[in-house]
Amino acid sequence: MNETTVVLLSGGSGTRLWPISRELLPKQLLALPGAGQTMLQSTLLRCNGISSVDSYLVICNEQHRFMVTEQLHAIRSATAALPVRIILETVGRNTAPAIAFAAHNALEQSPLGSRLLLVLPADHVISDELNFRGAVERALPLARRGLFVTFGVTPNRPETGYGYIVRGNLLERTESQGAYEISRFVEKPEKSLAETLIAEGNCYWNSGIFLFSASIYLDALSRHAPDIAQVCESAWSKAKVDDEFIRPDPQDLSAVRADSIDYAVMEKVENIAVVPLSSGWSDVGSWSSIHDTLGLDEKKNAFYGDVISVDTENTLVISESRLVATLGLSGYAVIETKDAVLVSRKDRVQDVKRIVARLKADGRNEHSLHREVYRPWGSYDGLEQGPGYQVKRLMLKPGAAISLQLHHHRSEHWIIVAGQAQVTRGEDVFELSANESTYIPAGVKHRLENIGTSPLRVIEVQSGSYLGEDDIIRFDDRYGRSVG
Repeated sequence: MNETTVVLLSGGSGTRLWPISRELLPKQLLALPGAGQTMLQSTLLRCNGISSVDSYLVICNEQHRFMVTEQLHAIRSATAALPVRIILETVGRNTAPAIAFAAHNALEQSPLGSRLLLVLPADHVISDELNFRGAVERALPLARRGLFVTFGVTPNRPETGYGYIVRGNLLERTESQGAYEISRFVEKPEKSLAETLIAEGNCYWNSGIFLFSASIYLDALSRHAPDIAQVCESAWSKAKVDDEFIRPDPQDLSAVRADSIDYAVMEKVENIAVVPLSSGWSDVGSWSSIHDTLGLDEKKNAFYGDVISVDTENTLVISESRLVATLGLSGYAVIETKDAVLVSRKDRVQDVKRIVARLKADGRNEHSLHREVYRPWGSYDGLEQGPGYQVKRLMLKPGAAISLQLHHHRSEHWIIVAGQAQVTRGEDVFELSANESTYIPAGVKHRLENIGTSPLRVIEVQSGSYLGEDDIIRFDDRYGRSVG
């Protein structure tokens, strides 16, 4: 019976992994050091081979839509061309509303309500994928008979940053093969309570992975959080469909009360079971947890990038753009990017969100943007900025083009470094090659397009009284961004 939709929750901002993870490029859209795929791609691919899966659904923020689409297309052949749809949220409202939209989508696919949802956060690491798929297979009969199934990770330490599930009686082994009733949930306990729970030997970490039928979820949401259920139903009934994108009504979405599936549903229903999961799971919630999941040297160090260390132990160093040298460090995380460096003791990395809050309060943009910013046409890297000028390096993918646009307060000088460009400047349309350039005065409509088969690389020099990204009026855009 192939009626299971994998639901990938990809709406988080990943602030605890700053400075690599940021609002416009959160951790689920990044590849961890040494990984071949992004976390979103890895989450989807580990579901290959689950017998009942016949479709995928990604729920993400509107501003991430092009990166999500590109990453999904990159692994299209590996997903056996199963249908993939994307629900776009203009504002995040936590997991309970997001999963409600997934359930409404599932009911449209299977009106009789038999479709199951396998709900997965898109920013977790699971090293033993075979064990993970086996746990899901064991849970399928339980979900088909009307149970909510959650997956509990066998704990190996008294972790205070996770929720705990205390198991109850063993369910009928012939059908569940080791699933248990749930006695109670414990939300992020103090260390002493966590130690007691682990000593008792009957608890699991709450992985945030769930399996249940779409109709049962909506029924439970209507009983236990009727305000969320009603507004989500209204938002879905007014949703706009654009190719693979589904957009719930933004006005209704803004009015939805934010709540997690745990608080809104899971901790209130009775028809619920936990299936143990021993698969090398990590929620990758901090630099310390990333350090623990990586291959370590004899001094328990993990180094990525251009790193030199002397007398350093139990330390994570990631270098993105330059040499990082350490001397005499023990128990630190050092994370270098093009525009920011984090240096923290590993036992304090959970507090990185305080730095992100400080950046926001100070009106800085390092919490949101990297120096290199991705766009649907490619990317740009801010090289230098001073009074009245800014220098960027642009990269346009083959066949890509920026929008037809103008700026009121700045002019631009484009210098082609590599590739073949077509330039629209006012009424003129012409081609440029490497070592050629053009000037775009303020107030003139313009567009840059890559008409070659390799990346187009351009140095852009901006000058003017105001250089903000909001000084742009679009007249035409092939990526569906707002114009006018």
